[in-house]
Amino acid sequence: MEWVRGDTIGSGSFGTVNLVVPKNGCSRSPLTAVKSCEVVDSVSLKNEKEVLDRIGSCPQIVRCFGDNYTVEKGVKLYNLFLEYASKGSLADEVKKSGGNLPESDVKRYGKSILKGLRFVHSKGFVHCDVKLRNVLLFGNGDVKLADFGLAKRNGGKQGMEIRGTPLNLAPESVNENSYDSPVDIWAFGCAIVEMFTGKPAWNFEPGTNMAGLLIKIGVSDEVPGIPLELSEEGKDFLGKCFVKDPKNRWTAEMLLDHPFMAGDEIISLNRCQEEEESISCSFEEFSASPRCPFDFPDWVSTESTASSYVSSGLDRIRELVCDEVPNWLASENWITLR
Repeated sequence: MEWVRGDTIGSGSFGTVNLVVPKNGCSRSPLTAVKSCEVVDSVSLKNEKEVLDRIGSCPQIVRCFGDNYTVEKGVKLYNLFLEYASKGSLADEVKKSGGNLPESDVKRYGKSILKGLRFVHSKGFVHCDVKLRNVLLFGNGDVKLADFGLAKRNGGKQGMEIRGTPLNLAPESVNENSYDSPVDIWAFGCAIVEMFTGKPAWNFEPGTNMAGLLIKIGVSDEVPGIPLELSEEGKDFLGKCFVKDPKNRWTAEMLLDHPFMAGDEIISLNRCQEEEESISCSFEEFSASPRCPFDFPDWVSTESTASSYVSSGLDRIRELVCDEVPNWLASENWITLR
């Protein structure tokens, strides 16, 4: 598909993010964003594409629509096409809410993140950079994990560089440079604290020595502070995330069964209608890799984790209609310009 680079919506160390405007006369607003960088700096974006191709489709993970190369102003660019998230990131949402979210919202967002992590881990990968800015929000209420530029295979060898955000590093990453699936759970716990308080899980004031903080994370018995205002279930939930020994840290599957995650989920009534309408704009020409316009190898159905007991008719509707429906979004590590 021929396309035009639209408005710039973000930028970061990898390059820029722009809206994609199709040239084929599609009447709908752009549902796709493109992350672009010079080819010589494209390692992270190419890794993101490869990981998304390998893990497959999941409703809680950003969808990729392929990639291509362009030459613009004499510079060769690598372009990665991703879902456009009209509501921005979860970090933006926390900021707009005044610095913290009510516990009900924390639980709702947390459940979506955990479902995404459960799927990623089941496919043998680790995200390695779970944080609020890497969780994207959509107008229909969907919440998706994004920015897989640092993702790696679980158990794969790791160089000496730090992967991810230092404030969210797990103890084993500091001590042993280990990045397996439990590191995502520790970082997820940090994200839960930040959603609830509007502040990083570790008390890190400007001017604080980062080396000292890393020593505290890796060597001391101290764990991130758990908000006193959180319910007892919430405190216990975070305690399962902040277990120093990764072998004893709860998995995403276990955390989804924790009482803190219990309760009916909110269903977007217009979700299926929006997805059906979006079919009129085919993005299959972006890459040779998709098998059909919306059956990309980047996205495979998540394994069902519903129990045999359905708590309400609303749950059953979500099971039958909305859990498997695709959605659209962008990515992380960029600064919102508008």
